[in-house]
Amino acid sequence: MKDHGRAPSIIVSLIPLVTLVASLFVTIRLFGSDALSGGSQICLLVASGLCAFIGMAFYGVRWQTFEDTIVSNIAGTSPALIILLLVGALSSVWMLSGVVPTLIYYGLQIIHPRFFLVSACVICAVVSVLTGSSWSTVATIGIALMGIGKAQGFSDGWIAGAIISGAYFGDKNSPLSDTTVLASSVTGVPLFTHIQYMMYTTVPSFLIALAVFAIYGITMHSAEPATISMYTEVLADRFHITLWLLLVPILTGLMIARRLPAIITLFLGALLGAVFMVIFQPEIIAEMTAGDGLSHAMATFKATLVALYDGTSLPTANAELTELISTRGMTGMMGTVWLILCAMCFGGAMTAAGMLDSITRLFLRVSRNLVSMVTATVGCGLFVNITTSDQYMSIILTSNIFRDMYRQKGYEPRLLSRTTEDAVTVTSVLIPWNTCGLTQATVLGVPTLTYLPYCVFNIASPLMSIIVAATGYKIFHRSTATDE
Repeated sequence: MKDHGRAPSIIVSLIPLVTLVASLFVTIRLFGSDALSGGSQICLLVASGLCAFIGMAFYGVRWQTFEDTIVSNIAGTSPALIILLLVGALSSVWMLSGVVPTLIYYGLQIIHPRFFLVSACVICAVVSVLTGSSWSTVATIGIALMGIGKAQGFSDGWIAGAIISGAYFGDKNSPLSDTTVLASSVTGVPLFTHIQYMMYTTVPSFLIALAVFAIYGITMHSAEPATISMYTEVLADRFHITLWLLLVPILTGLMIARRLPAIITLFLGALLGAVFMVIFQPEIIAEMTAGDGLSHAMATFKATLVALYDGTSLPTANAELTELISTRGMTGMMGTVWLILCAMCFGGAMTAAGMLDSITRLFLRVSRNLVSMVTATVGCGLFVNITTSDQYMSIILTSNIFRDMYRQKGYEPRLLSRTTEDAVTVTSVLIPWNTCGLTQATVLGVPTLTYLPYCVFNIASPLMSIIVAATGYKIFHRSTATDE
């Protein structure tokens, strides 16, 4: 990492981070949601440059060290970037093929508005437990639920909060989840022991989330039946609605359940959507290529390519539905890809300069008893999530930093694995420049800071970890540990 023995002090190490947070605050105030179109990226690069300047000018870190660390960080996110582009293609073609409109059409008739938020949260939780992927859950069923919620009169923040709360419940607890497997592996805890032990903090947090969503749903004034009926009529008029279109998400779900790699699953899911668009939505294809003078075969080919890579807006009789069924395609994901690359630059610069190391040592110094140790672990996990912008790196670093301390104090490693997941996995989606926060905000079309206050499960989980530690419930020293 560093080339010189002298490490930056805590105060010096905080300078780039404070600069980043302050500049992002101003940028978001100036540009709003458009901050992701370039302003936020510049803030990350400026903070990265400041970090590199301090490291090179005052601590003898060579530029090659910064470059190698940043390149390594970016290389580690390559699969995520490909997934992000494929999610853009899938969500776009599923909209134009009528898959998502069909899910919205039937969902509006089945899910009662008063129980929509609870239903959305539970549905996403079940799907993510079965698939092990919050990203796939949000990119498929989550998009449909956004449409249903909007049609029923809920605000974007509440809908996205319910979807994300459910999706990350599964991401945290599914034996198929990569973060769950990673957290148990790096701490040396058997997978199902890790999952079982997380129930003591996860179940109360999830129940709190369901209670909040239920109370708000019951008290909220939802859309009138006439409005919902109007939405279904407009959808039926604009798309060929048929139950056959549900084969696409069903087959995609089976691929996920079979644990095919995410890239393969999303690629095949997008191709399925394109095939069903050609079969069931010929009028939309004709509309997309009107005036081009192409043969039917060429027009179909062009429309399919446009559906996959470019944004499309289909006019309807309702302005809100027109906005809802507009698509972004792969092109719409490029701003997020740019932002992730810049975030990896910042995380790499902080690591190479030794600043990340200096700040994390502060957490170790304040860990004097059980509660302070768990609190420090939660704080460190959140901090590393903020600075490295990647949940996988955060899980590994947090586990490595605290492993020896938990062992020396005689606590079981499953306490560390649980606390790490409570602190890292569920909070990654709450950070605007983290890969998870960026992705879910882009896929759902809701800025991170808009949905953050409503992600009840994600906010409650790290707090519940500290509360359970304070009670000492089911926390054992190695000498008295049981398999409970």
